[in-house]
Amino acid sequence: MKALVYGGPGRREWKEVPRPEIQDATDAIVRVTAVTICGTDLHILKGDVPEVEPGRILGHEAVGVVEEVGASVTGLQRGDRVLISCITTCGRCRYCRTGSYGQCLGGGGWILGHTVDGVQAEYVRVPFADTSTHRLPDDVSDTSAVVLADILPTAYEVGVLNGAVKPADTVVIVGAGPIGLAAVQTAQLYSPSHIVVVDLSPTRLDAAKQFGADITASSADEAGRVVREVTGGLGADVAIEAVGVPETFELCTKLVRPGGHVANVGVHGKPATLHLESLWIRNVTITTGLVDTASTPTLLRMVEAGRIDGERFITHRFALDEMEKAYQVFENAGDSGALKVVLQA
Repeated sequence: MKALVYGGPGRREWKEVPRPEIQDATDAIVRVTAVTICGTDLHILKGDVPEVEPGRILGHEAVGVVEEVGASVTGLQRGDRVLISCITTCGRCRYCRTGSYGQCLGGGGWILGHTVDGVQAEYVRVPFADTSTHRLPDDVSDTSAVVLADILPTAYEVGVLNGAVKPADTVVIVGAGPIGLAAVQTAQLYSPSHIVVVDLSPTRLDAAKQFGADITASSADEAGRVVREVTGGLGADVAIEAVGVPETFELCTKLVRPGGHVANVGVHGKPATLHLESLWIRNVTITTGLVDTASTPTLLRMVEAGRIDGERFITHRFALDEMEKAYQVFENAGDSGALKVVLQA
């Protein structure tokens, strides 16, 4: 089969590799029918995630059809169409029993495309398949479902829920990439009074308005000004960091009000300065997190009911064997205008 293989920082190749086989009784082999690229994959290629070893198949967001199941898999059978979660869960350890699947101690967590081979391939082995996949309704398309593998639950859980967004809040989202836009969409579930989106790209700011932001800003200075204006000088109730660089995290800590929440979602490859000398007295809550995907069943029902439109995130479509072209478009989003790219078999 063909797969996208990491060759070390700055190196990747779509090439022939052995087709995966069942290794454990809880495994399933899934034929990939739709897959996407995540900003985290770009962080890996920059060398920001050193746990990923050369030779690893990348990717953790996909939809597919079950081809084979291990002897202990009881909830899936050949031919089932499934969403593959970006988080794998053993379902038995202390963290899994409390819904904190991202911290799984039993061999799960974020492993696909990280510590085991991922989904940017024609076939993938899914460990703990019963608890790490979701069967899809017939009326939910592959491309609507694939955004539920990571970006929607990540933005919702790590951004909106960790940020404790409430009705009438002023929410600032720094970064209008796919995660930031998913935060815009899911923050609206809580009826904030204002959603302010900050990004350098005019194209992405336009997208943010289409997704529901009522105010946009293209610089830190502009963001500070508009937040002061709409809050009477108080500051944002919630600031969601959706980029993963020191400057955007530090901007969030400047925009948030005393007693507010900073929810960091972005994947950071470099240290960010935490200005405790000014934050300690302001009662600011700062949260970080890896998505647990405990919200995926709820979000899937919302997509099925038409309350969330997964298709609107997709800006570019490719055949599965156009992986290199898709990466080029996604990593040059400033020029291409790409939000999410989807590759289909």
